[in-house]
Amino acid sequence: MESRLYGNVSVIGGAGFVGTRLCKRLSKAGRNFGIFDAQLSKIFASKTVVGDVCNSVDYESLANSDVLINLAAVHRDDVRPLSRYDDVNVGGAEVLCNYARRAGINKIVFASSVAIYGFAPADTGEEGEPNYFNDYGRTKYLAEQVYKKWQAEDPENRSLVIIRPTVIFGEGNRGNVCNLFTQIARKRFLMFGNGKNRKSMAYVENVAAFLEYSLDFPPGLHIYNYVDKPDLDMNTLVSTARRALFGKANVGVRLPKFVGVGIGYLADGIAKITGKSLPVSSIRVKKFLGTTQFGSSVHQTGFVAPVKLEDAIEKTLRYEFIEDNSDQPEFLTE
Repeated sequence: MESRLYGNVSVIGGAGFVGTRLCKRLSKAGRNFGIFDAQLSKIFASKTVVGDVCNSVDYESLANSDVLINLAAVHRDDVRPLSRYDDVNVGGAEVLCNYARRAGINKIVFASSVAIYGFAPADTGEEGEPNYFNDYGRTKYLAEQVYKKWQAEDPENRSLVIIRPTVIFGEGNRGNVCNLFTQIARKRFLMFGNGKNRKSMAYVENVAAFLEYSLDFPPGLHIYNYVDKPDLDMNTLVSTARRALFGKANVGVRLPKFVGVGIGYLADGIAKITGKSLPVSSIRVKKFLGTTQFGSSVHQTGFVAPVKLEDAIEKTLRYEFIEDNSDQPEFLTE
């Protein structure tokens, strides 16, 4: 899709999981784009400028940009020191907006997160109240305010798109969904609770496609949750994975909910004593056991996701556990 309004695209954090998918789409579409990241892109090294999102001088390398897409963030649960969340997520937003002011750039696309809603009521839409429970959600919310202030300074000419994806999964990702699939594939998965809690999910290719689609949004403030429907409950998600991997559509071993909660707090204690990061924590257990189901008005824009959710799950499982893709890049996220 050729942009009518914005030509040169700079992708901040373009070497990451979502950024790499987006840049592949931009490349295929023949768009002129560049990457600004703390590390070289594994796919588009020649298009990468290595820099610090908190350093205003580094942004001067983004000359001739028409639009800035900011995907960069500190996001993992185990970030230390905690001040990194504010320095990068909020401070980085302030630095980027100041650069946009100096350079006369009138379009910013910001990847926020449904984490700003915290453990929100089911089907919370874009009008939902912020109720974050961790520093990631808090600083994403604060960053949104920084970008909104920038847009409000010249609302007739500036376009701000804020996209709040739910948990993103896909090929090559080493985040929470991949951890779940890995435990199932290795036959180590234990279901805690009744499994009726629903999970909103977002496939990386679809998120990248919507980011690309949003480049044509006109001046104004545009805020969207991104969710690939339908929302699956844990029983269905695990059964779907087991059927794809083993031909058995069941959840396997099931234990009471309180056992999972106890394991999470035990892991917190061990991590605190040893100073080591563990794959299990109380926060991750709470996320697993809770319903994280969100509404979205993306469909009102006319956007159609290129990949259906069920197909995306099967594609990911096949890529990770059936095919040999050991030579392909991996991306660490939550």
